[in-house]
Amino acid sequence: MRGNRQEVSEYCDENEIEILLADGYDDALIGITEYGPGREQLAVYDRDKCIEILMTRDGMSDEEAVEFFEFNTIGSWVGDKTPLFI
Repeated sequence: MRGNRQEVSEYCDENEIEILLADGYDDALIGITEYGPGREQLAVYDRDKCIEILMTRDGMSDEEAVEFFEFNTIGSWVGDKTPLFI
């Protein structure tokens, strides 16, 4: 399912699907997918757009944004519903 944060949230509510969304990366949200042996529904984000957001919103250099993103976003495991970044 592709869509923005509102569309994804509405779809999940209508279908009683529980997902986690990454704060601050709404413009990088691609949609949701099924993943893993249990076919968990997970939010999917565009990695490059996340880094662009950090650069424009927070004034980081490319290097700073990549380092921040890899450590603080990709490096954050919040359980089985942790979003995917591609």
